[in-house]
Amino acid sequence: MAGTFKFELVTPERMALSQDAAQVVVPGVEGDFTVLAGHAPVISALRPGIIDVTLPDASKTRIFVKGGFAEVDAGHLTVLAERALDVEAMDAATVAAELETAQADLASATDDAGRLAAASAVERLRGLGR
Repeated sequence: MAGTFKFELVTPERMALSQDAAQVVVPGVEGDFTVLAGHAPVISALRPGIIDVTLPDASKTRIFVKGGFAEVDAGHLTVLAERALDVEAMDAATVAAELETAQADLASATDDAGRLAAASAVERLRGLGR
């Protein structure tokens, strides 16, 4: 790997993660994008989906995020997430509860952006339930 950068994941409640990473795949609203050390500066809104983190030792972490923003520069990736859950720690009940919330959000969405975000959350959570 060419190098590492600092990856920070922040939710309204806390700093969920702060560690060095070799690569992070982020679910941007315009599609997934991969962040490596030296990435050009970018700010992107997130859609609900999975952040795939590759650590310097090549181990991986997967985190479900429900939306928010990612800010990238050459040495940092900061994700400000509305909600973040460690995929490995999510049991069937957690997935089911999150899915129920996402389906309720979808049913009550009043605009296309809201419907799209809620539908994306439903789709990703259904994938986790398998």
